[in-house]
Amino acid sequence: MSRSIIDNGHWNYETLLCYKKAVVIYDLTYIFCSRYIDKRDRTYDQMIQAARSGKQNIVEGYTDASTSYEIALKLYNVARGSFRELLEDYGDYLRTRGLRVWELNSEETTTMREIGKRESDSAYYTTLAESRNDEAIANMLIVLLRQEDMLLNRFIESEGKRFAAAGGFREKLTHVRLATRKEE
Repeated sequence: MSRSIIDNGHWNYETLLCYKKAVVIYDLTYIFCSRYIDKRDRTYDQMIQAARSGKQNIVEGYTDASTSYEIALKLYNVARGSFRELLEDYGDYLRTRGLRVWELNSEETTTMREIGKRESDSAYYTTLAESRNDEAIANMLIVLLRQEDMLLNRFIESEGKRFAAAGGFREKLTHVRLATRKEE
């Protein structure tokens, strides 16, 4: 996972691969819903909000990590939940319309996995989507959402280890308070 340190010693969320993929998922979901879901259908708002929630909870978790790893980890898990909800929506869309779901080891899935491993720029995917139909875009998103779930899972695990090793804001305050008492 690519990270760069900024002044406060915390990671810049925009460099996180899980954040970059979240932007791709949000942008493609917006395109998909605008093209294929009636705006009066509750699913339209639900899908866009699930994509937005996933992305925004990564941002909020990052921001909150400077004072509370506990809250940050909860928000990263909320992001995972939002993306899993969205994954279910794409599966429902394909199933209820009698459209094909790509098999796990199909050529399309394998190709999309490879693209997902090397591309994290939203513009790349939105260009791809211009020439694809609803079945293809929904399947592309299913692959990307599964990758995002794996990325978030790894990120949450690494942040949990970092918290266990370094402690959080409260632990650091306690340490400062105890050191101050010893000096008095």
